[in-house]
Amino acid sequence: MLIVGPHLSTSKGFLAAAKEAVAIEANTFQFFSRNPRGGASKDIDIDDFNAYLTYSKEHNIITPLCHAPYTLNPCSNKEETREFAVQCFEEDLEKLSIFNGICYNFHPGSHVGQGEEIGITKTIEVLNKVMKEEMSVTVLLETMSGKGTEIGKTFEELKRIIDGVKYNKNLGVCLDTCHVFCAGYDIKNHLDDVLDEFDKVIGLDKLKAIHLNDTFNDFNTHKDHHQKLGEGFIGKEAFINIINNPRLKNIPMYLETPNEDAGWKEEIAFLKANI
Repeated sequence: MLIVGPHLSTSKGFLAAAKEAVAIEANTFQFFSRNPRGGASKDIDIDDFNAYLTYSKEHNIITPLCHAPYTLNPCSNKEETREFAVQCFEEDLEKLSIFNGICYNFHPGSHVGQGEEIGITKTIEVLNKVMKEEMSVTVLLETMSGKGTEIGKTFEELKRIIDGVKYNKNLGVCLDTCHVFCAGYDIKNHLDDVLDEFDKVIGLDKLKAIHLNDTFNDFNTHKDHHQKLGEGFIGKEAFINIINNPRLKNIPMYLETPNEDAGWKEEIAFLKANI
């Protein structure tokens, strides 16, 4: 079964988001844990959440993916920013424990001139503060394009972070198609080779989610500008190959394309027609 859905707002509650997903024929969705530019975390409305659980079971909605705010930068050169990262992690992971087996995706961070080694070390330090031996949430490192001073642009960098975290059983990876293509991994022409490399460096058992995005920018440009499926440099054929690759078939895929409901509905219909 193809598990696919867009990034939806939960400002009106999880039930409303699930109904929106069903209306566009999605069977999952992604949501932000809080305002993507920062801000306080809001409590989950238990009545709404229970109604969401019932509705999701009735309509076969798979557990969604939660995305951390963009302001979460665990390897910042500013102590207060790293402290916010720890606070954000702790609050969000506690709140998300209400879900059964949810994943929490975040950008590994930008070292802002300190260098990759220091950036990776600081991200590891933050994760070691928030990752516990027994936890119900799986934390995902997102593959990055390498723009600016981002870390996480290579599989090796992600592997070093994973290996540096003591309790990494619940630490995985979300592969963003736009990001990896622009980082220099040719998923358009050599998808199996890229998956072989991922498996060799990290292990495909650690791949828990995929962001399905085309790109405005060409291969190996280290840019991050999402495009609608089939309208960018990756192209429709590559996405057909991705959703039909036997090693990726059971991994949930999330659309972060520049669309609204009508556009996402068209993309979901295209993907389902080509499975």
